[in-house]
Amino acid sequence: MIDLDGKVVLVTGGSRGTGAAIVRTLAVAGADVVLHYGQSRDAAESIANELGEGRCALVSADLADDAVPARLWAEAVAWKGRIDVLVNNAGIFVDAGIDDDFGLWSEVWARTLQVNLVAASHLCRDAARHYRKRDGGIIINIASRAANRGDSPDHAHYAASKGGMIAMTKTFARAFATDGVTAFTVAPDFVRTEMAEEFFAVHGEEPVVSEIPLGEVAEPVDVANMVAFLASGMVRQSTGQTFDVNGASYVR
Repeated sequence: MIDLDGKVVLVTGGSRGTGAAIVRTLAVAGADVVLHYGQSRDAAESIANELGEGRCALVSADLADDAVPARLWAEAVAWKGRIDVLVNNAGIFVDAGIDDDFGLWSEVWARTLQVNLVAASHLCRDAARHYRKRDGGIIINIASRAANRGDSPDHAHYAASKGGMIAMTKTFARAFATDGVTAFTVAPDFVRTEMAEEFFAVHGEEPVVSEIPLGEVAEPVDVANMVAFLASGMVRQSTGQTFDVNGASYVR
């Protein structure tokens, strides 16, 4: 069984969907979790109450604001005096195709890159600087299958943001290994969350499932279990690697 007892983990986007499953799974494994959320305060408080007093701290932050990640990191560190593992899970998935108005196209690209990649990069920077003063630490970035094979015509910005996340993770793994920093990427396909269900309501689920040899959409806990494994520190020699969670829909 994975033992995270004594570890303090920051999870961004931890109030819903995959993020909520990650928070719960890490806590069950023994970690104390800083749960970042954007707007879903009630959901975040419900998880914190479920995990029990002293096991989960809540921090609200709008990652679309470039100045906010630094404040988020500072508040997260202040809770227990340290962060051992950073999980960059927060992300947005918004439609914008080449036939849309240029203003919409440009705004969606800018916001997606800011939330999905730039904010994550700021937190990776803060984590690496923090770990350098300690005995190292772990960075886990949640990307997507889209980073490796591209996405639909309306989601080029999303694929670009996730592709950048993989490249960033490799760089941090190589650049700061001598400081004890290990960095990993987890790249899921569709995961059965509210966001995915909204997509299925419009486009149907069958086209998605038909591309998955395993014949089923991943559950949030499938991603959460992989994150817990990486957070354990048991696979240091795999630093810089991307771990796919996609039912063999994309095999590298």
